[in-house]
Amino acid sequence: MSTSGSGSADTAEDWNNGSYAAAMHARRGDLSLRDADGWCCLLDVEGWCARADAGDHAVLRRCKGRVLDIGCGAGRLVEALLHRGHCALGIDVSPSAVITTVRRGGAALRRSVFDPIPDEGTWGTALLIDGNIGIGGDPCRLLRRIRDLVHGHGLLIVETASGDADERRRVRIHAGQHAVSGVFPWAVVGAAALGRYAQVSGWRTVERWTAGERRHFVALRARR
Repeated sequence: MSTSGSGSADTAEDWNNGSYAAAMHARRGDLSLRDADGWCCLLDVEGWCARADAGDHAVLRRCKGRVLDIGCGAGRLVEALLHRGHCALGIDVSPSAVITTVRRGGAALRRSVFDPIPDEGTWGTALLIDGNIGIGGDPCRLLRRIRDLVHGHGLLIVETASGDADERRRVRIHAGQHAVSGVFPWAVVGAAALGRYAQVSGWRTVERWTAGERRHFVALRARR
């Protein structure tokens, strides 16, 4: 769950802090997102920095054409896509994420999803994995933006929260119990809520599946 940003310099700076960068380089770290109400989401830095696992490969098997990984983090999906013969690009606001992805042999740009993206309107598949549907705290805005990035029948694969989650939060990145970033918006979205947002954002749901007991995915197809 790195992030490609909400489009503001402040949000990008939150993900550029030393604790996050150090965790990316070390491939481990006690990081989480927390809000003032006590909500907490642990960040699986070790998993992000590992090789793609079975749940990831279930996603990658469904990818078609050129793939844009939004919030690519340490680049495990970009790396695995290249091994599968895909042309893939990762974007992330974190310089550490971009550097790590490139070191794994992938292509990556330091970019917010709301910034200009190469080849807009031509991508075959876009990915929002590791909770990145939360980017910017406004799922409809994010979905509409991605609709502009894929081609007319493009695919978007989203990893969702479990159950009926549909939350907006103001969070900070924490290292252990200590806040190491400013406050920024984040969303937590389950499959049912994603389906509702998709309908008003230029998408239709084409598939839902789970990987193990913890990971939940939805595939959306662009509508003309």
